Amino acid sequence: MKIAVLLKQVPDSQAVRLDPETGTLRRSETDAVTNPLDLCALAAAVRLIKDVPDSSLTAICMGPSTGEQTLRQALALGAGRAILICDRACAGSDSYVTALILAAAIERSGPFDLVLTGLRASDGETGQVGPEIAAKLGWPVITGAESLTRIRDNLFEVTRSAESEKETLTFRTPALISVAKGIGQADLPRLERKIWARREPVTLLTANDLGFSPDEAGLKASPTRVVRVLHPQLTRRGRMVRITDSAALEQAREAFTDLLGRKEEE
Repeated sequence: MKIAVLLKQVPDSQAVRLDPETGTLRRSETDAVTNPLDLCALAAAVRLIKDVPDSSLTAICMGPSTGEQTLRQALALGAGRAILICDRACAGSDSYVTALILAAAIERSGPFDLVLTGLRASDGETGQVGPEIAAKLGWPVITGAESLTRIRDNLFEVTRSAESEKETLTFRTPALISVAKGIGQADLPRLERKIWARREPVTLLTANDLGFSPDEAGLKASPTRVVRVLHPQLTRRGRMVRITDSAALEQAREAFTDLLGRKEEE
C-alpha cells in the first residue's frame, strides 16, 4: 500500500500578517509551523502503514524553502520520502491552482492508493484543496474523517461526523481522505528517527518539473484572489453604570429604557 500525505506550512496563529496590496499572507521562517490538521493526517497514515507490510509513506509539501522543516518533521514522525514543490512561480496560487499543482505532483510521484490531508488549513480555512485534487485525479473523496480503518486489501472504512450524527462509509482505493482532529494526534518522534530525518534528502520539484509554465501557476493564473483586506473597526460605544443604591438603580433603569426607546425610533 502506497500513501501520500499532503502537508502545508502555515503562519503561527499568533503571528498572522496580511499583505494589504496583494491580499496574500506574509510568511517568514520565524513564524512557520505545520498545519495542525495535516499532522493528524500524517498520524493516521503512519498507523495504517504499520499494519500493512511493504507499505510506503510519502510526504508532499508545496511552499517556500522553509517547507523543508515541515517535511523533516514528517520524516521524523514516520514518512519514508519527502517531496517539496518550491518555486517562486507558484507563489500566490489560490486553492484551485494549488490543487492542480499538487495533483500533478501526486501523479508524478505515484501511483498512490491513498492520499491523506487535513480537512482545512489554519491560514485559509477554505477546505477546498483536498476535494479539488480528488476531482482533478478523478478519485472519490471523503471529508472530515475521524477514523480510518483498513478492512482488507483495497477496502477501507471511514467514520465522519455529519450534522448531529456519525456516518460510517466504506470505499475502495484509490481515494483522497481529508481528516478532522478526532482522528488523533501524532506521537512524539524517537531520537534516532529525528537524527535520520535530518540527513535524509528531500526531493525538490519546480513548476516546470510538473508541466506548468510561469503563466499557469501562481497569482496570475489563479481565478480567485483577495481584492482588498479590511480590518474591522470597533464602532460600538459602551457606557458603564455603577449601581450603589436604589436611587442609582432607578436612574440606570430610566436611562436604559430611554435608550431602548430611541433605538426603536431609529
